[in-house]
Amino acid sequence: MRDTGDAAEGGHKNNKSEKDQSWIPKIFKKRICSTFVEDSLSNGALCQCGGTRDTHASVALGDYFSTAIVNHWDSAQHSSEYPTDAFGELQFAGASKRHSYFLRLSWDTPPSMVYTLMTAHWGLPAPNLVVSVVGGEGRTKVKTWVREVLRQGLVKASQSTGAWILTAGLREGVGRCVGEAVRDHATAASSVSLNKVVALGVAPWGLVHNRQQLVNEQGSFPAKYYVHNTTRDSCCLDNNYQAFLLVDDGSMGRRGGETGFRAKLEDYISHQRTGIWGSGSIDIPVLCMLVSGDASLLERVDLSLKSSMPWLVLAGSGGTADFLSDVVKNVSSAPVVPSSGECDGEAGPSVDLKDRVAERVRKYFPSEAETDKLVEHALSIYQNKDLITVYHGEQEGPNDFDTVLLKALVGASKQRVSADHSPYNEELKLAVTWNRVDIAKSELFNGDIQWRYEDLEDSMTDALVNDKPQFVRLFTENGLNILDYLTYGRLEGLYRSVADGTLLYQLLQRRLLERLGTPSPLQETPGKGMAEKIHSGPVAELSLFEVSRVLELLMGDVCQPFYYAPLDLEQIMSKRRAMRRASKLLRGDCLYREKRCLFPWASLFIWAVLQNRSEMATFFWEMAGESVLSALSGCKMLRELSKLEVETETKLSMKELAQKFENLAHDVFSSCYRSNESRSFTLLIRKSPVWGGTTCLQMGMSADARLFFSHDGVQSLLSQIWWGDMKRNTEVWKLLLTFFCPVLCYTNLISFRVTEEHQQEKDVKPTEDTVGRDNDSLYGTTIFSFSDIKHIEADSQGVYTPRTATIKGRPLSPKPPERPFIVSRWRQFWFAPVTAFLGNVLMYFLFLLLFAYVLLVDFKLPPPAGPAITELVLYFWVFTIVCEEIRETFFLGTMTLRQRLRVYIQDVWNKCDLTAIILFVIGLICRMFNASYEFGRDVMCVDYMVFTLRLIHIFAIHKQLGPKIIIVGKMMKDVFFFLFFLGVWLMAYGVANQALLYSYDPSLDRIFRRVFYRPYLHIFGQIPVEEMDVGKHWDMACTNNVTLIDGGAEPCRITYSNWLVVILLMIYLLVTNILLINLLIAMFSYTFSEVQANSDIYWKFQRYNLVVQYHSRPSLAPPFIILSHLNLFIKRNIRKVSSVKIHHFVLQLKGKAANRLMTWETIQKEDFLTAQNKIQKSSDSERLKRMSAKVDGVIKHLTENRDFDHRLRTLESEMEYCSSALSWIVDTLAQGGSFKPPRPPPNLRDSFTPCS
Repeated sequence: MRDTGDAAEGGHKNNKSEKDQSWIPKIFKKRICSTFVEDSLSNGALCQCGGTRDTHASVALGDYFSTAIVNHWDSAQHSSEYPTDAFGELQFAGASKRHSYFLRLSWDTPPSMVYTLMTAHWGLPAPNLVVSVVGGEGRTKVKTWVREVLRQGLVKASQSTGAWILTAGLREGVGRCVGEAVRDHATAASSVSLNKVVALGVAPWGLVHNRQQLVNEQGSFPAKYYVHNTTRDSCCLDNNYQAFLLVDDGSMGRRGGETGFRAKLEDYISHQRTGIWGSGSIDIPVLCMLVSGDASLLERVDLSLKSSMPWLVLAGSGGTADFLSDVVKNVSSAPVVPSSGECDGEAGPSVDLKDRVAERVRKYFPSEAETDKLVEHALSIYQNKDLITVYHGEQEGPNDFDTVLLKALVGASKQRVSADHSPYNEELKLAVTWNRVDIAKSELFNGDIQWRYEDLEDSMTDALVNDKPQFVRLFTENGLNILDYLTYGRLEGLYRSVADGTLLYQLLQRRLLERLGTPSPLQETPGKGMAEKIHSGPVAELSLFEVSRVLELLMGDVCQPFYYAPLDLEQIMSKRRAMRRASKLLRGDCLYREKRCLFPWASLFIWAVLQNRSEMATFFWEMAGESVLSALSGCKMLRELSKLEVETETKLSMKELAQKFENLAHDVFSSCYRSNESRSFTLLIRKSPVWGGTTCLQMGMSADARLFFSHDGVQSLLSQIWWGDMKRNTEVWKLLLTFFCPVLCYTNLISFRVTEEHQQEKDVKPTEDTVGRDNDSLYGTTIFSFSDIKHIEADSQGVYTPRTATIKGRPLSPKPPERPFIVSRWRQFWFAPVTAFLGNVLMYFLFLLLFAYVLLVDFKLPPPAGPAITELVLYFWVFTIVCEEIRETFFLGTMTLRQRLRVYIQDVWNKCDLTAIILFVIGLICRMFNASYEFGRDVMCVDYMVFTLRLIHIFAIHKQLGPKIIIVGKMMKDVFFFLFFLGVWLMAYGVANQALLYSYDPSLDRIFRRVFYRPYLHIFGQIPVEEMDVGKHWDMACTNNVTLIDGGAEPCRITYSNWLVVILLMIYLLVTNILLINLLIAMFSYTFSEVQANSDIYWKFQRYNLVVQYHSRPSLAPPFIILSHLNLFIKRNIRKVSSVKIHHFVLQLKGKAANRLMTWETIQKEDFLTAQNKIQKSSDSERLKRMSAKVDGVIKHLTENRDFDHRLRTLESEMEYCSSALSWIVDTLAQGGSFKPPRPPPNLRDSFTPCS
């Protein structure tokens, strides 16, 4: 009887599993004996299948003539197939909560169907290795050292390689030992271990104890299986196995019925590919391991060897294993006499060899009567002895068993590889498949082997696709040139290998279907049905265009599209035109796929980041250039991916990896800033050719990298840009005084920085060639001297050529022209963003004063009486503000119109400006007409509030006010949650209170005030007790006349239920004033304490936007900004002078300057990584690892010494025997008188006397 708890827990899941596996009986069959063949030893009671006469159907018993002439029962002829009645999930009662899978199937079932069932439907991970343990069955006792080999050697090695272990799966012999070892290792291993050992039992159905508990025609989900006599060996199924294949040949109680199917399954698996979706470079290695066994296993070994299946024989385990080890080792060492039959051209076994084998058969199997077949099998095995590896586990120990497995498989594979392949290629592929980089380093990459590029190419692809970063690092360090390896075609292949069901796969397929013109099925909720639709899609047609579209979705407008250059789409801005052009190109020969990838490490970094592969992405980041920008780009992509991911665990891992890359960018930039301040500033604003022309500041802002922006170096750059050429310690009152009296800028009231260029002209004589200059001068602070910014990019090039003398069509002069002191100082003061900010703040206060004056004093009636002159000035002022907003949106930067609108709308304060302008336009239109005059004035009043709130953003630049504004913004979210709870409780109380006080009141105005407004005032103590308590006198005239009430008269209160009104008022005040108000205070306190620690970081992050905004603004503030707009219009459209300020935050370096900067950044990154490695090596965990390795080495040496001791004892015993024999010979010769010795025999002490 099933527990109700179990049924309730897995009801939905079991129904789903039963529905998913209802097709199994239609494909998989069982076998039932259909012919009763009498067993002569049972006097007719039993059939040769093992079943009694009663268990056979009447059809099987009816044909007496056929049974009379049959001497031997055969499953193929004397059994019939029927739909299987035992499949599903298996639960061992009282043993384990984990369910195992099981299936009863016929012995002739195609192994391909079984393998698909196990991997696709049961969810077993595809193996990187299959070890089939043969022998050791029955009640025979397993030797202690064999148990240790299975526990410490086989299962441990299988766990490190992600292997399947095949046994009989019964609680007896070797099968029980393997199950217990798998259980112990699974308990000790980490729960997040990627390589889990799968123990798979292949047992004969007729031998399984209590098999009737598994029978259910509809499937069992799960079947309760009771195990009896667990203390001793039995034929019960072992609860430590993940799956069972119960092979049915129609027999009962007989062994060996599963042998043929098991051999076919092993052979089929050996022809399947390893890796994700079979993407590995080799077939799945299958190794048969022989432990003891009886004589019947010789046929099994012979059958597998003919299929080129390698075998590992445990010498010393007994039975067939000892026989084969003796045949392979000793028979081959004896001289072979060729037989006369060899002259016929066939290499048959010699007579002498056959005799020696027959002698050993009689020695090891004395009870076997028919030895001729055993000798034939043994001779056939001897012909394939190269596929057999003998392992002396009692002497060698189980510690290096994984290396033994590798050597056994490599030795077998060398017999099958062609001569032109590297002899170590198969060994390398196996090491990659098992992810054993330690074996590869010690055996293959120790300096003795010269690896060719062709040998590493396939293994590199295998390591990339199956996420093995240690091998990728190993290959790149040992001769694999990434420039030759990564072509655009191979990069597309890597994206095609993305596992389905992942977010990246869905995004790529959606873009692919859009290009192919197919309606996207991805609008559904991600699930199995969608995954099937995607998987059936045209994966092979995936191209770099889809990758570019996905990157455009993630990166936004911060950089130019990726991979447009190889697709020849650089000049196309429209997405539709680009899609048509790409479709036309991809229908052709696609010659770009043969070209080398321009930035291979960056491309691989993007590929790894999109798949959320932490270790792989970190390694590619280390190898790629532009480390700060690359880390910020990875942070940006991962944070955008986390917004699209639906699985919580994956979303969390993406956010953690994004934070890791932000920390890397912060730390590497710290190293750069400590090394050279001016170069680090150049690093922040340099335009990157790798990342689509973006800069570190732009990418950091887009990636929401607050920690990076809080760095002192970034803030120092922003402060330097903010103050322009003025010194940062300039007092504000000096700025104000100079602002109102501009002549003071020519005095020493304000200190200006001396640029490095002018300082160098004083100290160093100019030379014709810039090579002799100090390298730091190329990255000096002169790039932030905004009065002469137009010529700085020319200075950074070093050598001027016609090719490098223009940037985006802007001509550069070799040397900036000298300006008069009056002009240059004027520009230095007024071009500084702080001056523009100060002017805008002052003029904005004047604007608010003018607006308030108009609303309060001078708001005239509609025309012709108004508007007044002050109101017209206000209109013009707002018009100049609108002009500035239009300039910032449409005429600033190099993005497309759509991108500019998107960026503008994303900013919260831009939305505030847009709202204020729209309200002002509505109020202006409405106030011009008599009918809507009052409404227009009301809109103007509300609009004044919106304009006033804009001051918050202006003062966000202040170091003390800025963080507090951040805290207020966070608290506003708490207020909305509080208002939700308050609104629910307020409405509940308000409606009930109004209904209890007044039985009838149709006035909507009074209802709204008394249901919402009056309860809200109760919170602040305004309680009209006279109105609510009938015991108090209320001097309000009221009536009960319905007609008068409908006319607007005040209705009288109800006295019947007034006691309930008082109680509700008490409860309402208790909940609102004590519970909800204190809840709001607690929420504010929590938010304040949480944000206070990071408010400085938030403020520094938002400060960048304000600096960029006022840096790009004209020096004059509204309304005088109209003059600047006219000047800009004349420059851009009439004089055709390109903008200079758009390049202030983007510096494009070429030639030697760019190379020097990248080299310097790379050096700083390497220094940072070296320091990190030193810190990691000195950590306690690393010390424990090194200590553990040393202890393992000591234990290994002690084991070897123990072996030496054993050998010395053996040698001593042999020496004692020789000494005794020699003594006996001496005594015998002394007693005989045949001859007289020349001298007496030596004494024992004389044998140790040193020679003279």
